Amino acid sequence: MKKMRPWKMMLAVTMILSLLSACGSKGNENANAPSTPKEEPTNSATNTATAPDPLGKYPETVTVTEVLAFNPPEDPRTPSGITPEQNAYLKDLKEMMNIEVKYKWTVPSAQYEQKFSLAMASGDLPDVIEVDQKNYEKLKKQGMLADLTEAYAQYASPALKAYMESDGGFAMKTFSEDGKQLGIPAFEDPFLSTQILWVRQDWLNNLGLQAPKTIDELEKVAQAFTHNDPDQNGKNDTYGIALQKNLFFWGFDVRGFFNGFGAYPSVGDNQSAWIKGDDGKLIPGLIQPEVKTALGKLQSWYKDGIIDKEFALKDENKAVEDLVAGKVGISYGEWWYPNWPLNSSVDKDPKAEWIALQLPGIDGPAKSLVPKIRSNKIFVVNKKAKNPEAAIKMLNFYIEVGSKKYKDKNKAADGYVYNWFNPRIANPADIETIYTEVNKALDANQTEITVEDANYKNVYDSFKATTEYLAGDTSNATKGINWGSYFSRVAKDGGWGLTRQIKENQQFVYNEFYGLPTATIVEKGGQLDKLMQESFTKIVMGSSVDDFDKFVDSWKALGGNKIIDEVNEWYSTEATK
Repeated sequence: MKKMRPWKMMLAVTMILSLLSACGSKGNENANAPSTPKEEPTNSATNTATAPDPLGKYPETVTVTEVLAFNPPEDPRTPSGITPEQNAYLKDLKEMMNIEVKYKWTVPSAQYEQKFSLAMASGDLPDVIEVDQKNYEKLKKQGMLADLTEAYAQYASPALKAYMESDGGFAMKTFSEDGKQLGIPAFEDPFLSTQILWVRQDWLNNLGLQAPKTIDELEKVAQAFTHNDPDQNGKNDTYGIALQKNLFFWGFDVRGFFNGFGAYPSVGDNQSAWIKGDDGKLIPGLIQPEVKTALGKLQSWYKDGIIDKEFALKDENKAVEDLVAGKVGISYGEWWYPNWPLNSSVDKDPKAEWIALQLPGIDGPAKSLVPKIRSNKIFVVNKKAKNPEAAIKMLNFYIEVGSKKYKDKNKAADGYVYNWFNPRIANPADIETIYTEVNKALDANQTEITVEDANYKNVYDSFKATTEYLAGDTSNATKGINWGSYFSRVAKDGGWGLTRQIKENQQFVYNEFYGLPTATIVEKGGQLDKLMQESFTKIVMGSSVDDFDKFVDSWKALGGNKIIDEVNEWYSTEATK
């Protein structure tokens, strides 16, 4: 019998991930820790007579070094001026497990790639590291990764194991070699990457315009937002569409804009997406002819002022400032925007009303590019780390503090910033679980949710925010905060609600390449990514659109042709068609 490759089996399971939404809220009852953690030996459990407690406390402090790329806290209730070192999760980790995190350095996300590249080159790496697939391959090749096989087997909590086994354990197999577990992958529902369009409905109303369904309609709306005083303040101080300097990123970029033209250059990781050509072979999306057409339109919008004249100098935080300040009324993005930063927009301007739309296309609503697998975050441990099992225990900790018994503790206002804590892994079907459980409770007119396991905090927080928003209750949180949680995760016409519709209606195109980076991608990918970014930005800002053809020739000559061969070799031998 032919053996099925791990990625192939992982794909088969992750494609039905949303069907597993209920599994995260069931079967984890044994995951709760004892009220008083048992003490753990400082070293590995191999010399102990009894199985170690996944949440046990070290008798002596264990120091774990990390580096961190961070974005601003999502919840506006977070104390201003707080630093990653002051994150309350770290204090609880110390109290519960006697693990102390020390950062070798922290930087805003936009600066991370360059900083981490220098750290890898110098060999100055921390104990626990978050890497993408490309850097995983580099560190594996350099022999820098610790074998986590025994640590995971001995210390992983039942809840962590349940998440890792929700795809049959195949993601774990992908990041193992020769029987050694070299990384713990965080994989998610791939439809979390679906692109949608966020638009100010109140500005449409002010100008007597309809929500756009085509590129031409979007252009007219964006022109009106730029030139016709949509906020009616009598000033020429607005523009149409938000954009930051990285054209293909995790937010406030133009992935969705290109999708509207049937162009699929990237899923947001600065690497090319791959779509199936007429001959059945995979072609890199960033050299599609449709990309040239889209670049030409983006150039005309730049000239007209529809996009920010200074976008090439602005990072994502600057783009967010314009959204919150009411300077721009349209942004491409994912389901979560209401949770941040649109919640702040709503709080700043009580008239602000944001709606979610399927991507406008040439002839009508367009399809979004979606990865077949969303797993570009892997937690690895430096082979020089003294306590590799500490990384597993930290994963256990983050899952554990999501359960019901901690409901009164982990509040943003008290300094808990979840997206600054690493390593962390969530239920792969987390958002679908929230959507399903909260809507189930609302439909049944329940006053409490029934979930009590590790999903409790996330489901409870959204249920509470939703009921308060619908009741107009701002006694515990601002309107923007409550609306953001509701409209991102729960509303049937909100971020995830629309994303579910796009999925159900098959309004998406898959990125067909989901394997680990090929040898040439690892070697040349960074150089080619930079070439793409620089070439496209120059075209948007006014160089000849025909320079796109020169870019394609250069990309192929500098390693692209070899990558095409390698990817298609993978596609013919390993991929699920």
